[in-house]
Amino acid sequence: MINHDASNGNGNYRPTATLSRRAKKGQLNVIGISAGYHDSACTLLQDGVLVAAAQEERFSRVKNDKSLPVKAFLYCLQEGGITIADVDCVGYYEDPYLKLGRQVWMGFMPNLPPTRRDAILDRLSRPQPPQMIMDIMGYQGRLEVFDHHLSHAASSYYFSGFDEAAILTVDGVGDWATTTYGFGKGPDIQRFEQVDFPDSLGFFYSAITGYLGFEVNEGEYKVMGLAPYGEPEYADQIRKLVDVMSEGQYRLNMKYFGFLTEDRMYTQELIDLLGQPPREPESELNQFHMDVAKSAQVVLEEILLEKTQYLHSKYPSDNLCMAGGVALNVVANGRCLREGPFKQLFVQPAAGDAGGAVGAAALAHVRVTGEPPAVKRLEHVYFGPTNSVSDAYRFLKVSSAKFEDFRGKEDELINFTVDRLIDGKVVGWSQGRMEFGPRALGGRSILADPRRPEMRDRINALVKMREAFRPFAPAVLESAFQDHFALNHTSPFMLETCDVISEIDLPAITHIDGSARIQTVNGNANPRFAKLLEEFYRRTGCPILLNTSFNMRGEPIVCTPVDAVRCFNRSQIDLLVIEDFVLERSGIPAFWESLGHFARGAPTDAQRVVEHSVYTML
Repeated sequence: MINHDASNGNGNYRPTATLSRRAKKGQLNVIGISAGYHDSACTLLQDGVLVAAAQEERFSRVKNDKSLPVKAFLYCLQEGGITIADVDCVGYYEDPYLKLGRQVWMGFMPNLPPTRRDAILDRLSRPQPPQMIMDIMGYQGRLEVFDHHLSHAASSYYFSGFDEAAILTVDGVGDWATTTYGFGKGPDIQRFEQVDFPDSLGFFYSAITGYLGFEVNEGEYKVMGLAPYGEPEYADQIRKLVDVMSEGQYRLNMKYFGFLTEDRMYTQELIDLLGQPPREPESELNQFHMDVAKSAQVVLEEILLEKTQYLHSKYPSDNLCMAGGVALNVVANGRCLREGPFKQLFVQPAAGDAGGAVGAAALAHVRVTGEPPAVKRLEHVYFGPTNSVSDAYRFLKVSSAKFEDFRGKEDELINFTVDRLIDGKVVGWSQGRMEFGPRALGGRSILADPRRPEMRDRINALVKMREAFRPFAPAVLESAFQDHFALNHTSPFMLETCDVISEIDLPAITHIDGSARIQTVNGNANPRFAKLLEEFYRRTGCPILLNTSFNMRGEPIVCTPVDAVRCFNRSQIDLLVIEDFVLERSGIPAFWESLGHFARGAPTDAQRVVEHSVYTML
């Protein structure tokens, strides 16, 4: 049975208690699924408690995999100790028929390239995701379908710990909406205004991303990282791209945007406006590019700040919840909280489309029970697969690798690792359950000493193989963060930036503008990572480590021990710590030389070109 979101056409969601027969008898198992845009994922709620969540890319090894998350679905079943027959309800994160209506509308655009029209016709003939869930996954039970931005709103509000809150969702596009304004109270979510496609702050920022030579749908965070190197010299020109209107509305000046009819986000008019040709990918970055990035960032912040003020005027809560891909712009988030009217902000850690699976599961739970999920506040995102100690040992042993075995000797493992960090080594750290969302938070991380001035350039160039301007984040003990960072609340998910105020020189994690995107760490959420930070603090007086995601450029964050070994082998990481085992580069066996030269599921050149040029709207 497929039920679509019965929201009376206005996006409001008032749950009705239609308790299933199985829920009355025992545990209620609800699956949430997102697929089709940028980052497919699957989640599992059991009796309203989030117990599993993972992105498909971590299993398929295809960066930003947008296919139906079959492998993630199987993982959720396994983690929950259930079979597909035990699933009471599946929630799907967007309405495919609303989305199809938008795609058909796009098909009537004049001068549409034949390839774009063919792609739209192809989607008309394909089975829609609810049918694919039944056909491919074999699920035949209750299926609830929700609109895209309602799933975003639910993914933040239901996991915020707030009894009531204003809700702002901002992304590229979902079904039709691109920005929504609403509020939550108890189990109810209501939306009172929205901005519709093609007007989109996500598309505005993606157009600048493409113009600056970064990959659309992926490189927007690079624009944010590049911005502090520039000045807002082109802010007046870039303001012409968006007409900011009264209340919650804004409109894109479409003469500057090509995404409706072209295979790129911007037009020749934007090039003429800015006065220089677009940057070729991988070419040198100059001051002009930095100034354009800064200008775009400033304009985005101005608009978001104005719209949060409007939202507060309509719903004057102390609390704000945000989700959608634009909510991953941590610099804008910080400014909205510092300068805006709201006192508390909660951003869904997986704010993009992956988080829509969390929201869909929560909405399905509410629809089945009439009650919100059993969540006070999301305290961590370690909902992915855990390393198997026995599998890691067996793999290392049979490969003839030379490694240290610290099983049953955690203190020795911590001391050994801290010794290497103090010596200036770069450590690959794969421990416990994998993080859900785009940030590595001490489960699948690369770690280093933040006090070393050479460390940032070394990791960018030799380990991550990425642009030199890209900043790294600090992980800091929760008990000590206020001595080093200008922030008055914890930040466990790396979703805010703040000024570095430490008396310790921290060049490897301090951005050019004196800011950092911090992660606060406590022993309840991640005991072993906290112990590592505590020992580093005891030995050095510094409670901070450089923390970046355990992957190389163009690859997903590692999931399994094999993924970690592959990344370790291909990179210049000095030390690999997988659970209780430590492998240094001198211990790599000869035959691993061939292991490091392939990557499962690498995208084709054609896929890279399309994804670089235009936002995934179809």
